[in-house]
Amino acid sequence: MDNPNYSFAEAAIYLKIPQPTLRAWFKGRTYPRASGKGEGYFKPLLKLPDKNFLLLSFNNLVESYVLRSLRVEHDVKIKAVRSALDYAQREFKITRLLLRRDLLTTAGELFLERYGTLVNLTKSCQIELREMFKEHLKRIVWNDEQWPVRLYPFIDHDAKKEIAIDPLISFGKPVIARKSISTSAIISRIDAGETIAFVADDYGLKPKEVHLAMRYEKRLAA
Repeated sequence: MDNPNYSFAEAAIYLKIPQPTLRAWFKGRTYPRASGKGEGYFKPLLKLPDKNFLLLSFNNLVESYVLRSLRVEHDVKIKAVRSALDYAQREFKITRLLLRRDLLTTAGELFLERYGTLVNLTKSCQIELREMFKEHLKRIVWNDEQWPVRLYPFIDHDAKKEIAIDPLISFGKPVIARKSISTSAIISRIDAGETIAFVADDYGLKPKEVHLAMRYEKRLAA
């Protein structure tokens, strides 16, 4: 699960995260100081599996997905996330909390509470944050050792789990979950002129699943 496999370009598309943002999370970046005097440095928040290869692992995808869920819904403050993660690690000795199923336990509650306090969220906003966060975490499947093994990305905020990213299927590319057929293979045949009915019959899919693959690939291209 920690094998280098995804380029920054691929990961940015799959997760709908701007590539410069994703790179900053893993590689850091410089930025001009507000005072106009010199540059500051944003330290990486997440760690690549091998510093010699600019490739993300499936575990990195999950970490980025979790971080994005906070950022998109609540304009996450990265400094506060860094501080909250450090606090949770000191309290529970859990490294890479954004990757672990511990996010669904007391450790996760502590992380969110600490984060909410650091950015001055009201109690009602903290409750809203927890509920939103739980919905995003339901898209992750963990094994008995509490490590992620599958991710179901949202499709236009559709709650159904019909598209999956699984490192053991189709080289970790997005697939129709029911049949493990890659969405890119489906769309390439449609683009080549084959009909939806023919592709669905050939793969043993329902026509709506072919439409779903088309929607997903269109979303990726957007």
